[in-house]
Amino acid sequence: MAEDMEIICVGNELLIGKTLNTNAQWIAKQATALGLIVKRVTVVADDVQEIADAVREALGRKPQFMVTTGGLGSTFDDKTLEGVAEALNRKVAVNAEALNMIRRKYEAYAREKGAAPVELTRARVKMAKLPEKAEAIPNPVGTAPGVRVDLEETILIALPGVPSEMKAIFKETVVSLVKQVSGGSGFYEESVYVEGVMESSLAPLIDRVMRDNVGVYVKSHPKGRESRPRIEVHLSIVAGDGGVAEGKLRRAVVQLSGLVGEVGGKIVFG
Repeated sequence: MAEDMEIICVGNELLIGKTLNTNAQWIAKQATALGLIVKRVTVVADDVQEIADAVREALGRKPQFMVTTGGLGSTFDDKTLEGVAEALNRKVAVNAEALNMIRRKYEAYAREKGAAPVELTRARVKMAKLPEKAEAIPNPVGTAPGVRVDLEETILIALPGVPSEMKAIFKETVVSLVKQVSGGSGFYEESVYVEGVMESSLAPLIDRVMRDNVGVYVKSHPKGRESRPRIEVHLSIVAGDGGVAEGKLRRAVVQLSGLVGEVGGKIVFG
């Protein structure tokens, strides 16, 4: 059975519609490609209690991975790690490794500009305050480290909200971790288009294909009009063997094509 993931995005800017939540879409796509099943995406405000409640609820569902984005910076409204600590009933304290990472970053910034060393102010040290027993993850693009917390049944990863930083940490650290835990499972997919069949008539055919091809998930996406139906059918499977997965997808497509032909429609590829 494939491992699962939940994503928690933190930020008032997401809830008021000021910022499009591209982080959730990107993480979900990457996780799916790695063979994980994303079970839920949650968006919460920059509020310690809201964050803590969301983390507790997610942990209650026991996902293999939980990823948070946003709220790791130096400003007053960066409260993700406080919320995580509250959910885990742990204290927040300066993490020595995280502080060293931040210090080295500011030293590098100063060298690049030929300026004097930057003081580690209270706001900058704030980025090194992690929940107890947490591990700092290097940020190759920005300043605030990512954070990893290994729990009994869940690996929690906290990532920055800045997309370039989030993506860099995910690619350099999270990908290898997921591959190690998931044992090499992958996501395989195929899309075809059904013409001449209304979605309501296609639905029972899809049900039959899924019933006869265990493990293959089939989803329809209407692209035309009810009077001139054109429906994208997306077939996918998570499996450890690419050859087996592609064989199952091919069999499902062949069966769907035959069933669609029987009701007067046709399958179009591409």
